[in-house]
Amino acid sequence: MRLLLPLLATTHLLAQATAGPTTPRVQEAPLRAHLAFLADDLLEGRGTGQRGAELTVRYLETELRVLGLRPTNGTSYRQPVRLLGLRTQVDRSTLSFQAGDACSTPTFGTDIVFGSGVAQAEQRFDCPLVFVGFGTDAPEERWDDYKDVDLRGKVLLMMVNEPAPTAAEPGLFDGPNLSRYGRWTTKFEMAAKHGAAGVLLIHTTPSASYGWGVVRTGWDAERFSLAQGPAGAPLEGWVTEAFAQSLLKRAGQDLDTLRAAAQSRSFRPVPLDIVLKGNLASTLRTVEQFNVAGVVQGADSMLKEEVVVYSAHWDHLGVGKAPAEDTHPGHGTDTIFNGAVDNASGCAALLAMAQAAIHAPARRSQMFLFVCAEEQGLLGSKAYAANPLWPLAKTAADLNLDSLNFVAPTRDIGLPFGERSTLGEVGAAVAKASGLSIAPPRPDTSGGYFRSDHYSFVQAGVSALSVGGGHDYIGDAKLLKAKAEAYGQRYHQVTDEYDPTWDLRGMVQQAQFTFDLGQLVANTAEKPRFR
Repeated sequence: MRLLLPLLATTHLLAQATAGPTTPRVQEAPLRAHLAFLADDLLEGRGTGQRGAELTVRYLETELRVLGLRPTNGTSYRQPVRLLGLRTQVDRSTLSFQAGDACSTPTFGTDIVFGSGVAQAEQRFDCPLVFVGFGTDAPEERWDDYKDVDLRGKVLLMMVNEPAPTAAEPGLFDGPNLSRYGRWTTKFEMAAKHGAAGVLLIHTTPSASYGWGVVRTGWDAERFSLAQGPAGAPLEGWVTEAFAQSLLKRAGQDLDTLRAAAQSRSFRPVPLDIVLKGNLASTLRTVEQFNVAGVVQGADSMLKEEVVVYSAHWDHLGVGKAPAEDTHPGHGTDTIFNGAVDNASGCAALLAMAQAAIHAPARRSQMFLFVCAEEQGLLGSKAYAANPLWPLAKTAADLNLDSLNFVAPTRDIGLPFGERSTLGEVGAAVAKASGLSIAPPRPDTSGGYFRSDHYSFVQAGVSALSVGGGHDYIGDAKLLKAKAEAYGQRYHQVTDEYDPTWDLRGMVQQAQFTFDLGQLVANTAEKPRFR
């Protein structure tokens, strides 16, 4: 009976997907208007700690007030999030690598990027390098690249990603999907726990899932962490594969040989005949950013005490350095990273959804949550999960939107990793009722599951997922697929700008599906649960 009751509850929930009332419609006009404004140069790329951030927060809270949503933090729509900002002073920082009689000084931005993971303005380094494979310690996989070696005071050179599955172990580290151990943020955390003086990741485009330009853009700017969060390693950064190959060769090592050895559980850290010397100068400041949230109160006397959360991050990269002319033709002097798709689109969708929700409250309450500092490592959603505006025990689900479909309407919709909770089954039923199919799952080689704000809710025990766009485009399939793939060249670049000629039917479709799913969860007695 204990096994049967959850199954019956899920069956009842799915049945209501087709029998429930029709939800209000998300309109394109307000979605487009919000998208155009949020991606405008006026908001200066919505950068964390920058002027554009305050303009964005003011806009969002004003729109929520105009729509009639209730404040979530007393009389305020804002939830403060304290952040520590660190910016590398490149002109005052120099790192060199002594390998035998040769000394190599990499160029910041070209060969290396680095910063500090601790709140210290001046640091000096004279530290030996150790190659630690993938820098992974995963007991459940029986994998330990550290092998109890004392690495305190060492700089760890490691690879991005994680050991590849084998014929004998096809499910190793979640098989084709990147597990949390493959995330570069996890690698930094592990290095700090082992007392390392520094950690340098070896970049390759296949292993990182993005080019060196994306890395350079992120580390050229100020980097943030939660002010009350754990400290990182004193030195954190990336090096190009070409620089790593050259450096190791001078020390009598071969990168490919080391990489091959790291694919085995028997791998042990390899001391390198290399010493990193130099100094790191940083500017420090503490800034206050804000999550923004408003609530449509539920209509049921009992269920209104519970909430369904719709989330999207409002931040992007703000104003940065002008790229080289040949990198972005026609944008050589453009320094604003507008983030139209990532993630003005998600915020615009949430505002349009809130406009629909206010006219037809569901049984549960519904929160529209715009989180800060996602681009800095999900900081806003982590802060929310640590200090929620609504009790997590009474939070039925979180449905997250990030980088919506700007290409064209589709015959399908994305529910990546929906099978990890009953939200996937409910979503499939909503899709069927909407005449949509579920997009076939794709290997999550870039670790997207751990890179969006829904994951902060998952870690806090709330059923959550990020609703994806479909891929079966209606129209010239070849042309539209090429348009979608071309966005990869604009990701985290100044060219992610709003185009008034965009066909937003696919974006509206994605927002409507998310809203329909949330409405169903908000109107059904049973809450979704994890598998």
